[in-house]
Amino acid sequence: MGASPDRRRPAGGPVSAASTDDARSTLIERTGIEIIPESDRTAKPRDLFWPWFAANVSVFGMSYGSFVLGFGISFWQATIVSVIGIVVSFFLCGLIAIAGKRGSAPTMILSRSAFGVHGQKVPGIVSWLTSIGWETFLAITAVLATATIITQLGGDGGVAVKLIATVVVAVLIVTASVLGYHTIMKLQSVLTWVTGIVTILYIILAIPHIDFSAVLAHPSGNIGQVIGALVMVMTGFGLGWINIAADWSRYQKRTASDGAIIWWNTFGGAIAPVILVIFGLLLAGSDDKLFQGVQNDPVGALAQILPVWVLVPFLITAILALVSGAVLGIYSSGLTLLSLGIRIPRPSAAAIDGVILTLGTIWVVFFAQNFIGPFQSFLITLGVPLASWAGILIADILRRKKVYDDDALFDAKGRYGAWDWTSIITMVVTSFIGWGFVVNSFAEDAAWNNWQGYLLFLIGGKDGEWAYANLGVFFALVLSFLVTWFARAGKIRRQEEGAVR
Repeated sequence: MGASPDRRRPAGGPVSAASTDDARSTLIERTGIEIIPESDRTAKPRDLFWPWFAANVSVFGMSYGSFVLGFGISFWQATIVSVIGIVVSFFLCGLIAIAGKRGSAPTMILSRSAFGVHGQKVPGIVSWLTSIGWETFLAITAVLATATIITQLGGDGGVAVKLIATVVVAVLIVTASVLGYHTIMKLQSVLTWVTGIVTILYIILAIPHIDFSAVLAHPSGNIGQVIGALVMVMTGFGLGWINIAADWSRYQKRTASDGAIIWWNTFGGAIAPVILVIFGLLLAGSDDKLFQGVQNDPVGALAQILPVWVLVPFLITAILALVSGAVLGIYSSGLTLLSLGIRIPRPSAAAIDGVILTLGTIWVVFFAQNFIGPFQSFLITLGVPLASWAGILIADILRRKKVYDDDALFDAKGRYGAWDWTSIITMVVTSFIGWGFVVNSFAEDAAWNNWQGYLLFLIGGKDGEWAYANLGVFFALVLSFLVTWFARAGKIRRQEEGAVR
């Protein structure tokens, strides 16, 4: 346990290079939420390409073509919305990643500069729930795709296959997450090539299924529908990762260029989804049966248009790509769990989250009737406070000119304080406003979320043009950024001068 907290300092506090010798010499990364010592900051900005690309090159990205067209918009509207939403959302991840380079600590630990050492637990809980929800969704998708493809191959994709798939997927995710950063980075560089090649093969084989006349026949939607699709794309891609963005840049040298960090994060995360979603739009717009099938089994439905000979490699790479994304999330959710004050080794935290993921997968696969609707409803609901947190932290990052005070990130009596009430109140208020301007699009499947939309009467009501635009996510992001930019400017300046608690 080379990175275990020293008894002479606060648990989880910064450590010296000497205290991590054991962590570097073992297969399992034992470094938890402490500051990465300078000797271990050997990554280069271009290294960020591999985890972000590998986690987002999955054929699952094509499923978003069906989700976007589901808002009732045209192909060209959907294409513009997808490109803007994907690129902008990953650009925001890049801004958060700057903090990882400057502070050499996980995202939620760096968030203490804006919320306080104890106040960080407020967004930390939201972040943890979001990560667990996302990774469980990816695991579920992998299991359902396995069952569908086995059935297509002539086998029985019933209970036994689903159970085996659940175990295999869970073991892959948990094992990689427990092994840690260095193993994950090596795996991602390999998975990038494997999944990329098979995805290109899928596109080539699926091109004959495209009917351009049917695609272009989709009518245009109104501005509210377009904005709603944009919000869904942003929350489904970059904003879905934003709470862990700094976790993968904390091994960067502090002299690395901010611009390079942003570029490789944005390029690595966005390039594959842009291509995949546009191709998914062409497929979903061509075939109504495929469009409907994606709603219940995103990857399995896409496999049904393939010849039998390619189904096995397609299945393997589809699972690996989904596992790749889930590994990033479970690794980071374990770090978030530690930031909440849970005093256990990092591998144990990743394992605990892996068990939760497994139980969630079993419940949905074997007992739940529908999960796409509730998941998207869940995504928008947590997307509001997560967007608020992102606005606050991005403003905090852009206002700062110096590296973080390593010790103060772990000391409630340090310059960042215990609670930053300006940030906490900002997050609470903007989340309340944001939830008032989103509507539960899945009222029947997720009735527990029908409390939202209480401010929509201000813009035409729940039956108005803007009802399904989910403007609340934008409001939470922009309002929290503006409030933080102006209200905390003086405090941030004094913090960097070391003049305040």
